[in-house]
Amino acid sequence: MLMLALHGVRTRWVTFVGSFAALALGVGLIAATGLALAATFGAPDRGPERFAAAHVVVRADDRLRVRTANGVRTRPLARTAPVPPALVTELAALGRTVEDRTFPVDLAATGQDGEPRTQDGEPRTQGSEPRAQDGEPRTGHPWSVAAAAPYRLTSGRSPAAPGEAVVTAGPGGHLRTGDRVRATTPAGATTLTVVGTVADRGFESAVFLGDEEAARISPAVDALVVHADATAVRNVVARAGGGMDVLTGDGRRRADPGPDRDAEALASVNALLGTAAGITLFVSVSVVASTFSFAVAQRRREFGLLRTAGATPGQIRRTVVAEAVVVGVLASAAGWWLGATGAPLLAARLVDAGLVPAWFAIGEQTWPLHTAFWTGVAVATAGALAASFRAGRTAPTEVLREAAVDSRTMPVSRWILAALVLLTGAGLLVTALVLDPGDALGRKAYITRPLLLIVGVALLAPVLAGPLVRALAWLPARLPGATGVLARENASAGVRRTAAVAAPVVITVALTVSLLGMVATLAQAKATEVRTATTADLVVVPGAAGRTLPPSFVERVRAVEGAVAGVSRSTAVTVLEEGTALVTSEARAVDRARLTAVSAPPVVAGRLTDLDDDSIVVNEEWLTTRVGERVTVWLGDGREVSLRIAAVLATGTGGNGVYVTARNAGGAGADRIDVAVAEAADPGAVAAALRTAAEAEGTGIRVLTGAEWAAAAAPGMSDSTRAGLWLILSMALLCTGIALANTLVTATSDRARDLAVLRLTGASVPQVLRLVAVEAVVVVTVGAVIGAGVAAVNLAGVWGALALLGVPSGVVVPWGTAGAVLAAAAVVAAVSAVVPAAFALRTRPVELAGMRE
Repeated sequence: MLMLALHGVRTRWVTFVGSFAALALGVGLIAATGLALAATFGAPDRGPERFAAAHVVVRADDRLRVRTANGVRTRPLARTAPVPPALVTELAALGRTVEDRTFPVDLAATGQDGEPRTQDGEPRTQGSEPRAQDGEPRTGHPWSVAAAAPYRLTSGRSPAAPGEAVVTAGPGGHLRTGDRVRATTPAGATTLTVVGTVADRGFESAVFLGDEEAARISPAVDALVVHADATAVRNVVARAGGGMDVLTGDGRRRADPGPDRDAEALASVNALLGTAAGITLFVSVSVVASTFSFAVAQRRREFGLLRTAGATPGQIRRTVVAEAVVVGVLASAAGWWLGATGAPLLAARLVDAGLVPAWFAIGEQTWPLHTAFWTGVAVATAGALAASFRAGRTAPTEVLREAAVDSRTMPVSRWILAALVLLTGAGLLVTALVLDPGDALGRKAYITRPLLLIVGVALLAPVLAGPLVRALAWLPARLPGATGVLARENASAGVRRTAAVAAPVVITVALTVSLLGMVATLAQAKATEVRTATTADLVVVPGAAGRTLPPSFVERVRAVEGAVAGVSRSTAVTVLEEGTALVTSEARAVDRARLTAVSAPPVVAGRLTDLDDDSIVVNEEWLTTRVGERVTVWLGDGREVSLRIAAVLATGTGGNGVYVTARNAGGAGADRIDVAVAEAADPGAVAAALRTAAEAEGTGIRVLTGAEWAAAAAPGMSDSTRAGLWLILSMALLCTGIALANTLVTATSDRARDLAVLRLTGASVPQVLRLVAVEAVVVVTVGAVIGAGVAAVNLAGVWGALALLGVPSGVVVPWGTAGAVLAAAAVVAAVSAVVPAAFALRTRPVELAGMRE
C-alpha cells in the first residue's frame, strides 16, 4: 500500500505540489507564530534600574490588596500615595536619606535670548526643525537621587542654582550642555539652562533639578532612599502603620518606572499571536481539505480502474490516506524549516510595527516546532480522511465514464456537517444578541465566531456555486461570441472544480471584510458615543497626554465671564465582585454642579444631579445597579469607601465609565475642562479668553471645540490593532493564494483534452486562453459573492448588537481592501489557469485529444 501511495504521489505530482506548498506554508506559519507566542510567555529579568545602587528604598505600595475567601487579590493603583512626612523624619534618624520626587517635565528648545532655536542654533521659524522636540515628555527628579541609579555626568556639572538642569542624553540626542530650554512643570513654565548631561539608561528621559527647586515643584516625597540596616527600616515602617513597602534586592524593581511594562507589552501581542495561529490553522485545514477533496474527484476513473482490477473500498481509502500522510510528513518537515527560519523575521517585523518592545526576540523553545509538525501531519490526514470515503465508494463502472458533468456534488455527511456548523455559528450569534449584546462586541467573539459561519458556507460551496455561476454569467452569456456561454457551461458542469476554486476565495473575502469591517464599525460606534455624550462648546486639555492642568489655570478658567466650566479628573475605582474578583473601572471625577451642563451620558436609571460626595454613578456592567443601594469600592489611591448609587448608565460599547466627585478622585489632578458658553455670552469672546489664559500659562494647553475634542478623543483603530489585523490577514491570504493557484493549475492541466477539442473545432489559441481566463474570473467572482454574503451576516450581527445597546452606528465596509483582495485573487486565478493552458496548447491538438489520462 505504501509503494502504491508513493507511486501515486510521484505520477500525480502536479496534483499534490499545491497541497504540499499550502501545507508547508501553513505549518511554517504555525511554527513561526508558535515560536513568537512562546517568547511572550516570559519577560526578561531586568533587575532594579532607577534604584540599582540604593541599599533600601521606602515607598507606598503601588497595588491594592484585598483579602478574600480565596486569598489576597491585588490590582494596580491609579495613584501611589506619597511617603508621610512623619515617616521621613523617623527614617532620617537611622542614617542618611535621599528624598525622591517625580514630576512631569515638557521641554522645548530656546536660544540664549529665550527664543526657540533650530538644530543649527538659528532662530526658529515656522516649519523649521527644533533642536529639542517641542513638548518632549520627560520626568523630573532632584539631583541628589541620581546617584541611586547610578547616573554619572558625561559632560558639564551638577545643578547648583535654580534654573539649572542636568538631562539624559543618548546617542544622537538633541540636548547638549549650554542649551537653554523652555520647561513646563506642574508649577508652571520656566526657562532652564542645561549645565550637564548624563547617559540615557533606557528606562526614562530624565531632567534633574536642584533639590530645593524639585521640592518647590513637587513637595510630596514619592520614595525615600535610606542608607541604614533593612531590618531597622522595616521596624520603623511597621510601627508607622501599613501602606508602605520596604524594598531591597530585586524588590527595588517595584520602584522603577513601569515595573510591569514588559509583561503588559507582551500581554496584547500574546493574544494577537494566539489568534493568528488559530486563524492560520483554520485556513490551513480548510484549504488542505478542499484540495484533497478536489484531487479525489479528479481521480474517479483511476479509482474505478483500481476497483475493476479487484481493489476493495478499504484499500482505496487507505491509499488516499497514505498519500496524504506522505505529503503531510514531507510538507511538515519543510514547514518546520520555514517556521524556524521565519520566526526571527516575524519577531523583527513585530518590533518594527511597535507591537512588542525592542528587546523582543525568539527564545530557545522547540515545542512549537514539534506542535506545528504533528499538526501538519494531522491536518493532511484529516483533510484526506473525509475524501477517502468518497474514493472508497467509487464504482468499477466509473472507468467507463466520459462525461465531465458532476452528477452528485455533495455527500450526505457534508450536508450534515455544514448544517451543524452553520447552526452552531448562527446559534451563538443569536444567543449573544438575546442574552448579552455586549458579548458580541468582544474581540474574541468578533474574531472567532465569524469563522464558524465561514466554514459552514464554504462547505456548501458545491451547492451554491452552480446557481450563482448561472446568475453571474447570465449577461456575459448574451454578449456576442461564445466565450460567455462556454465559460458559464464549463463552470456549471464542473461544480466540484468550481467549488474547489471558490472555497479559498470565500474564506479570504469573508475573513477580510468581516475582521476589518467589524473593527472599523466598532471604532465608528465608539466615536459616535463620545460625540453624543459631549455637549460642551469648548474643551480644554493639557498639551501632552498624561499631564494635568495647573491649579492656577483652572481657577482662571472658572473666572472667565460667560464660561460654565466643568473640571474633571481621570481616576479609577475598584470593586470586589462575588467576593472573589477585583474589577477596576475607569472613572471621571467631575464637578457635580456642572456635569449636566457640559455632558449628556446615557442614563437608564436615577439622576446625574443626585451625584454627591457620598455617591457614585455606575454602568449596567456592574453587578449592583439598583439606584439607592450602597456599594463598597476602592478609590484610585486605595482608600476603601462605601458609596450610594445615584444613577446608572447604559453599557454602550464599554466606554461609558464611572462618575464620582472630586473628593473621591484619589488625589488625581485636573486633566480636562469642559466649557459650555452661557446663553447671554459671546462664544467668540469666551474662546478668546480661554486661549489667552492658556497662552499666558505657557504650558502648551490646548483649547478645542467640542467637535474637535470628540474627534481627537474617539478611540479609533490603533496602529497596533491595524498591524495585528494585517498580520493575521496576510497569513490567511498566503495560504488561500497558494490553494487557489494549486487548484487551478491542477484543474487546467487535467483539461488538456477539453482544450484540444476546442482547438479542433476551430478556436484559436488566444480564444481558448481568453475562455480559460474568463472562466477563472467568473469562479472567483462566485466565491467573492458568497464570501460577501457571509461577511454581511457577520457585520449585521455587530450592527444588531450596537442597536440593542442603544448605540446608533452605520456599518463600515472596507470596500477598498475588499476590492484589492478580489483583484489579487482574480489575477492569481487567471494567471494560474492561463499559464498551464498555454503550455498544454503548445502540443498539437490531435495529439492532445488522443492522449492518455
